[in-house]
Amino acid sequence: MKPPVPPFDEESARIKVQAAEDAWNTRDPRKVALAYTEDSVWRNRSEFVTGREEIVGFLTRKWSGELDYALRKELWAFTGDRIAVRFQYECRDAAGQWWRSYGNELWEFDAEGLMRRREASINDLPIGEEERRIFGPRPAEEHGRPFPLA
Repeated sequence: MKPPVPPFDEESARIKVQAAEDAWNTRDPRKVALAYTEDSVWRNRSEFVTGREEIVGFLTRKWSGELDYALRKELWAFTGDRIAVRFQYECRDAAGQWWRSYGNELWEFDAEGLMRRREASINDLPIGEEERRIFGPRPAEEHGRPFPLA
């Protein structure tokens, strides 16, 4: 099956968002990087990354420190070749502190449906283990469901 390509409608945008969530939850940097153009440009917080190899390096570093990482993404808006999402993820650091990270991403795609630009703004909140609510990849029956903000 051919992945969704621009121009996006609501259904194809939702499919694209769920595919991104599923890929990131594998925590496989090489697999995730294949969704981006060879020269993709990212802003992730205050870090700037260009190209697939830098994406692989970035994600390798990220997931070596963000243990038990689990992510949820939700479609926020779409038009033409762009999609906006909000997301939350939870992880713990090596010391055992759990974190919930909230953010927004702006995505731009090429004609083949590869992401050529990603801009992510993210805020982190320390949480107790008992406050966790994201446990691994989203079950299929929950795909497309919104998640709570707080």
